[in-house]
Amino acid sequence: MRDTFASLHPDCPDWRRLGPTQADAALRAGAAAVVADAEDRESQWSRGFTRRRLLAGGLGVGVAATQLVTTRVSWAAPGAAPGGTLIVVFLRGGMDGLSVLVPADDPELLKARPSIAVRAASLLNLQRGFGMHPALAPLVPMMTTGWLAAVPAVSTPDLTRSHFQAQDCLERGGAAKSSMQSGWLDRVLQELGPGTTFRGLGLGTRMSRSLLGSSNPIMLSSLKDFTVKGIDGVAPQTLAALKTLYTGIDHPLGVQGLDALQASAQAQGYAKQQEKPAKERGYPDGEFGASMATLAQLIKAKAGVRVATVDLGGWDMHTDLGTVDGGDMTNSLKTVATALAAFAAELGPELDNTTVVTMSEFGRRVEQNANSGTDHGHGGVALVLGGGVKGGVHGKWEGLAPGVLDQGDVPGTNDYRDVLSEIVMRRLGLSEAQAGKVFPGWKPAPLGIMA
Repeated sequence: MRDTFASLHPDCPDWRRLGPTQADAALRAGAAAVVADAEDRESQWSRGFTRRRLLAGGLGVGVAATQLVTTRVSWAAPGAAPGGTLIVVFLRGGMDGLSVLVPADDPELLKARPSIAVRAASLLNLQRGFGMHPALAPLVPMMTTGWLAAVPAVSTPDLTRSHFQAQDCLERGGAAKSSMQSGWLDRVLQELGPGTTFRGLGLGTRMSRSLLGSSNPIMLSSLKDFTVKGIDGVAPQTLAALKTLYTGIDHPLGVQGLDALQASAQAQGYAKQQEKPAKERGYPDGEFGASMATLAQLIKAKAGVRVATVDLGGWDMHTDLGTVDGGDMTNSLKTVATALAAFAAELGPELDNTTVVTMSEFGRRVEQNANSGTDHGHGGVALVLGGGVKGGVHGKWEGLAPGVLDQGDVPGTNDYRDVLSEIVMRRLGLSEAQAGKVFPGWKPAPLGIMA
């Protein structure tokens, strides 16, 4: 290795002296060579050592080791008017809509769920005979101001009780048998056009299927940890060397490398604007609360976020769903409500331009099972919160009479594409024709969710 790198730095034959570690020293040596011989690069690198080989050969510094940066280009400067933000919260596992948005005056509910149904006296009254689970009490201010809407009997067009198939259908934005490969939010970003580095975000450790495609979103867990990591903590000289090495490479690696460095620098700047941890700002413990807190920071910093996804699992409650006094459903809903309430409070006036929609792959069967839980069903519930929302209950609801049910399930009388297409048109400004490209083969029929 000494022979390979010996003459890289014009003023330091022993390249190992250039950094505290061999990796840093090699990067700095390579960058110095680029600068020293910029007018004759091809000749300089023809000796068998290239920047591409350096970066691919195990000596490069990784970007946010467990976080993938896939931004292709930063089209606009931070601070550019975002024109509105849509946040999609996916509640994975098949949330029981009848425990969240409860048809309190339907006599069939107590017959089907004698031990787990939420009684009318405990509900937060909403509209049209429906009430919300009392664990959602932190959202009462939004209910009062008319900034919380609910849609019952929401579903995919196909009856499937498979988590994988239903989630895939929702996130692709089509029917279960559709051949579309990209996600619906990727197509939203394509229709929106250029934006900032942070225009498309996946929060957490798993990139949502809805963002997959050519829009190249960023995946991050936290702003503080979204940084370039090196063995010595990445000294300024190493960062400068990386920027030099990635500059001028006619390859996607060069563009993405520079974007990664730029995004990392911006993220650290945004992180410094908020010193209080998420819990001190009212968010619950855990990844979901931390993700919502990160989103609030970016939106307030005017980072240009247009769409973002956040996941929360644990909704597959086959056993011991619980009661309003405790249990899995109550605990999970408290987490959601506390995080969303803190998010709304932190955004303040910025909430006027932000809409949050919660969705789940399917609802649960109407009748409780023998384990005081519920099994996979069909129609579920979507909640929509934030600016521009028309509060109340929207969409078609036919009740729970035996003749109405679909094989024991709440029927899917409200197609999820009608919910989402209305939101992207009103919140993000897409035309009906553009919404048709986001959801191919579907003509949007707004439900009145957005004012």
